[in-house]
Amino acid sequence: MKRTLNIDTIKKINEQILLKGWVHSIRTHGKITFIDLRDATGLVQVVFKGALDLKQEYIIEVIGEVKKRPENMINTEIKTGTIEIKADTINILSKAKPLPFPIDGDGYEINEKHRLKYRYIDLKRERLKNNLQKRFETISLIRNTLKEKSFIEIETPILTKSTPEGARDFVVPSRNFKGLFYALPQSPQQYKQLLISAGFEKYFQIARCLRDEDPRGDRQPEFTQLDLEIAFPESQDEIMNLIEKLFIKIVKELFEDKYITKIPFPKMTYKEAMEKYKTDKPDLRKNKNDENELAFIFITDFPMFEWKKEHNKWGAMHHPFTLPQEKDIDKIKAHPGNILAYQFDLALNGFEIAGGSLRTHNVSMLEACFEVMGHSKEEIKKQFKHYFDAFEFGIPPHGGIACGLDRFFAIAFNEKSIREVIAFPKTGDNKDLMINAPDKISKEQLKELGLK
Repeated sequence: MKRTLNIDTIKKINEQILLKGWVHSIRTHGKITFIDLRDATGLVQVVFKGALDLKQEYIIEVIGEVKKRPENMINTEIKTGTIEIKADTINILSKAKPLPFPIDGDGYEINEKHRLKYRYIDLKRERLKNNLQKRFETISLIRNTLKEKSFIEIETPILTKSTPEGARDFVVPSRNFKGLFYALPQSPQQYKQLLISAGFEKYFQIARCLRDEDPRGDRQPEFTQLDLEIAFPESQDEIMNLIEKLFIKIVKELFEDKYITKIPFPKMTYKEAMEKYKTDKPDLRKNKNDENELAFIFITDFPMFEWKKEHNKWGAMHHPFTLPQEKDIDKIKAHPGNILAYQFDLALNGFEIAGGSLRTHNVSMLEACFEVMGHSKEEIKKQFKHYFDAFEFGIPPHGGIACGLDRFFAIAFNEKSIREVIAFPKTGDNKDLMINAPDKISKEQLKELGLK
């Protein structure tokens, strides 16, 4: 007999069926046992005459007949509430120990470290299942929408090279080339620009990014972003308009209980935002207690460089591949603090959820930007040889954006932490309590890698 999913039982009145799933709850009334059986599609009530040695979360199979419930016994709280299963046979497929915490509520009251240690149990709760289901539906919509707009999804490497820009890298030792290291990608930035040079005019990727940064509430050491790049944009407005329409579509089709404060999304320069709100990601909700309000805003005209006090030198406010609004290289070198960039962010309810820009495609200007940040021409050519070589073979004007999907999901799902929208997140101090990572490795592994 082929398995029937719980949700399909309502189509099989008076039919003999086979169900498989988890014992969500069990109740005994005299000689009759009532079981709420759970599978991925929801709950169904099973009725069995006789005693059973079952406990919560046992995995069972049930053979029985689907029967209509009497009118006064219909359960409107579940989709299968109009029927129940009169079980003839129940077999235990797997037993389960008592759970370390209940899974029938939201779980916010349970210590988060305890939940993360048993994340595979925490994920049984409806709230987290719904979060991951909606996450999947959103990413599917993104993929389908960009495909319709002639974008091509291309995967880029996870093992790459450490380069002196952006955040701190996670590094991976090489066994075959002892003393040399790979780096995990902070973003696909260089690869996607090289794809543009190769003639892929519309690229995107649902990309995994890894940064060894100090812990923060809205960050994880690994995260997911929508990464895209286009060749020959008419202006940065073309990219902003693309992303604006995409988010409007996502909210309209998948988050019907949400509403957007203002369409089209308002725009404000970095200078205006800092003067008016003292932040470059202002929260423009009309009612900040309304969790269904989504206030998007684009922030434009960021400074190209900012002074890094800890390093006593200039650094890129976003990244060095951003196109400066000044074309005179001598002025860029002489007055870096006055140079604006074709850089824009998208903020939502007080959080940055995306950052994009037009990119520099002129080799001389790119060299000048790196020099402002204290890198010698020799160092630049060594660290970014592949990059400059590609540019010398010709690269069109281009630009792109990266959207932090975890932050967007946290806001859209009314979650206070991005850990609630990621299947297996790290703690606030970047530990995985479930598998106990990071951890030591054996002396044999170290020896193979040439490390002590």
